[in-house]
Amino acid sequence: MKKKILRIIGKRKLVLMSRREELSYNIKYISKVPVRIVMDKDFLKVRPETPLFDLISRFSSEETSAVVVDDEGKLIGFITMKDLLHYFVPPRRYSIAGFGMLKKYTLSRATRVEDIMIRRPIVINVNDDLGQAIKLMVETGKHHLPVIDRERRVHGLLEVKDIIRLIRIVSS
Repeated sequence: MKKKILRIIGKRKLVLMSRREELSYNIKYISKVPVRIVMDKDFLKVRPETPLFDLISRFSSEETSAVVVDDEGKLIGFITMKDLLHYFVPPRRYSIAGFGMLKKYTLSRATRVEDIMIRRPIVINVNDDLGQAIKLMVETGKHHLPVIDRERRVHGLLEVKDIIRLIRIVSS
């Protein structure tokens, strides 16, 4: 009976080892995939003068970030739901801040996207591959990367969930 159990474990281990090798090969392949194939081309675009509360109402469970563009579709800035949260954190009880700092952290109905957007977001080029994008995401901790060309025109948005979706497809 022990021999039978050992044989089953041996076969299972062999299957797992071959599965790991296959997955390793697929992951190497994933890093060569062009960003433009995986990026989301249907993303939320807003203008700098968009009222902040309009942007908040446009966010959904799918849309967690917005690319701020000009009339020509060129990148001006970027904003995520997480960026918005910084403006809803109550000040510490005994924190010392100048008037300029307090003014920065107050929101009103007149607050616009340009007031709180990230003006120089970390981006990826439309001609780069996922290996470069993954490295950039890991090094910077960013989960969203606007995809731009040399003229800074926005072509799409690459998110961690897009990469994970591809890994899930390739590994199944």
